[in-house]
Amino acid sequence: MAWYDRIIGRKVEDDLAVEKLNPVQQYFAEMQSSREDHVNYEKFYEELEIVNRGVNMIVDDVAEIPHRVFGPTKGTSIVKGIKRSKVDLLLNVEPNLFQDVSTFKRNCITDYLLDGNIFIYFDGVHLYHIPAENVQIHGDSKNYIEKYTYNDIDYSPDEIIHIKENSFYSIYRGVSRLKPAVRTMKIIKAVRNFQANFFNNGAVPGLVLKSPNTLSEKIKERMIQSWAARYRPDSGGRRPLILDGGIEVDDLTNVNFKDLDFQNAILENEKIITKSLGIPYLLLDSGNNANIRPNMRLYYLETILPIVRKINYALTRFFGFEVLEDTTNISALQPEMRDQSAYYSALVNGGIITVAEAREKLGFRELPETDNIRVPANIAGSAVNPDEGGRPAESTEE
Repeated sequence: MAWYDRIIGRKVEDDLAVEKLNPVQQYFAEMQSSREDHVNYEKFYEELEIVNRGVNMIVDDVAEIPHRVFGPTKGTSIVKGIKRSKVDLLLNVEPNLFQDVSTFKRNCITDYLLDGNIFIYFDGVHLYHIPAENVQIHGDSKNYIEKYTYNDIDYSPDEIIHIKENSFYSIYRGVSRLKPAVRTMKIIKAVRNFQANFFNNGAVPGLVLKSPNTLSEKIKERMIQSWAARYRPDSGGRRPLILDGGIEVDDLTNVNFKDLDFQNAILENEKIITKSLGIPYLLLDSGNNANIRPNMRLYYLETILPIVRKINYALTRFFGFEVLEDTTNISALQPEMRDQSAYYSALVNGGIITVAEAREKLGFRELPETDNIRVPANIAGSAVNPDEGGRPAESTEE
């Protein structure tokens, strides 16, 4: 692929101008397969309430959606000879002997949000979550990936299920969806640190000690130590300080804490963080709002289901069985009762389902004599006697 070498500026040699599986594989081999510039998203997750709440919300909602395992796919699978019942057991009941499926899925999804990657090791019997932060990916010019390394242990590509978030930086690793909000998270941390320091200082701004006389460095240092020894707001100590020699105390700044409007600044920055996670801020606000249900539905359609389906696609390719999500118990994705009632009433009146079937779908108990198909009057015959069939007889009276 000499033409591709020229495009990316690589020196072309005749003996290297050989056919590849695709024109970018040499490019794969030369790319850095390591992580992006390291950002400790876990620190933000541990220290910022909005990040912790948002990440946990997505983790919980994704983890609660079961997998439905269907028959084999037409494509080529990585694992050979495994039974569908075994795949269903691994994905919905017991991935390994040490974890229940809920804990396993939550570990994986937390990695997906904070690191942008999920790495799952399959030993032929069980599935094991591998912490994404310490996994190295080694690129290969022919096979795309040569191996994965975790704690100096190498894993072949057919042992690892790798699910990655979207990335502009690497074809090997995904990027945390919190990356666009790094600056915002740092601002919130800085505001919180400022608030802590402000109150640790007894809610008093920096002070200036003024003297009409020129003081030596030794005297200056002694005054600073004297002030620090007597004014200890962090421990509640406020001993009076006696100043002599014409020394006066002035505020360094004349800033009113209320004027800084930190609360609104934090609120706006929190909205940016939830936006990067794909969560409508309304869902994290405890206020009562009529728009919660449509926003919850939007949240599932635009954030939760895409993550679930990305995981399912990777599982389908790996095991060779079609893996889909089961959303029957997700209330946000179900029609409202009023809409459901109108829908099933139309099916009953149209002669498509019975009243008993409609009641079952709506969650009501069965009633006697409700298992007959209702024949619509407009297609059954005369409105006087529907059993006769045909159109109602026209009157002959004049």
